[in-house]
Amino acid sequence: MSFSWAKHYEPKSDLTKWLDERLPLPRLVYGAIGGGYPVPRNLNYFWNFGVLAGIALVIQIVTGIIMAMHYAPNALVAFDSTEHIMRDVNWGWMLRYAHANGASFFFIVVYIHIFRGLYFSSYKAPREMIWLLGLVIFLLMMATAFMGYVLPWGQMSFWGAKVITGLFGAIPLVGEPIQTWLLGGFAPDNAALNRFFSLHYLLPFVIAGVVILHIWALHIPGSSNPTGVEVKSESDTVPFHPYYTAKDGFGLGVFLILFCSVLFFAPNALGHPDNYIPANPLSTPAHIVPEWYFWPFYAILRAFTFDFFIVPAKLLGVLAMFASILLLFFLPWLDRSPVRSGNYRPLFRTFFIILVLDVLLLGYLGGAPAEEPYVMLSQLASAYYFAHFLIILPIISKIEKPKPLPFSITEAVLGKDSSGSVGGPALQPAE
Repeated sequence: MSFSWAKHYEPKSDLTKWLDERLPLPRLVYGAIGGGYPVPRNLNYFWNFGVLAGIALVIQIVTGIIMAMHYAPNALVAFDSTEHIMRDVNWGWMLRYAHANGASFFFIVVYIHIFRGLYFSSYKAPREMIWLLGLVIFLLMMATAFMGYVLPWGQMSFWGAKVITGLFGAIPLVGEPIQTWLLGGFAPDNAALNRFFSLHYLLPFVIAGVVILHIWALHIPGSSNPTGVEVKSESDTVPFHPYYTAKDGFGLGVFLILFCSVLFFAPNALGHPDNYIPANPLSTPAHIVPEWYFWPFYAILRAFTFDFFIVPAKLLGVLAMFASILLLFFLPWLDRSPVRSGNYRPLFRTFFIILVLDVLLLGYLGGAPAEEPYVMLSQLASAYYFAHFLIILPIISKIEKPKPLPFSITEAVLGKDSSGSVGGPALQPAE
């Protein structure tokens, strides 16, 4: 989206003029993230997490490419090649820890980004495509992370691959052939490790491509904002640079401090100790769990413990796990409230807080043993998760009485004085 008051790129030197005529890349950057892109003036720090997600993706791609130069996707030597990276490659330990913890930080940033979108209803028209492409990125991240977890070929890598690919075996009639086709055999081995490595290397570049589409779609309607009120005039916006590049720079500094603190002082805190044991098909771990960022969905998968008529519990769990993500694609049409921001929807805000607590509870239960009372709590938390989106949210959008919205973003930021003028005396002309 190009507002009429957006600044236009003007090359100043002969070199930039020559480049602008033949490859207008500086013009593209200026209009995308520079002074030529006006954005709402009231964006808070929750809007930093989109940029942080892009930085996390770059960290994953760079560290992954370098480690791929030393990794061997062979079941006989995969574990040893991972240890070779840690022990023999210069700074290999830092690359491996940065990649492993970078995945966790990537998901932390993306989860905050998603819940920010849920709270401020960033999925509503005219921004549905931004939301849908974001969910595609999330699904690609999950697939990439799962295949990356298999590559070290430790105990959790092997048994995680066996359990997750075993989910396809729950599909009637074609499930077992699909599972065998995915693994290239009847159990995880060389064929599975090779194809997982190839796809794990490829998918981050696919993610980067969808990220470009995601940003492109964002620039059509422009950024949303905490009030949910659309831009009405030039006073509602500021140039992206230098205002939000500075703000994003501060957010990036905080992110890197936290990331480096974990990387250098607690690099194994977010991992599983069993993955430092070589894969052994004859020794099943007592408690098989995926990485922590899959725990909410793993809890939903395990919540189904009984058959429903002729539908087995395992298939119900698989369907529920995938449905928990797929239903997010329908949010633009499930939430019919004309008000976007949760700041002006008190009833919606209450249930949003309950949803956040419910997802955190599901995350805890996904990492807990499959025994009581965790199974029963998983069933209750899973039931609420689906009820929130399919029942509560549509009802709220019809019965809720939102607070009055400000006329404009400027009014929301600067307020209105007793005379009704926006900004009060500070914006009035001098005598």
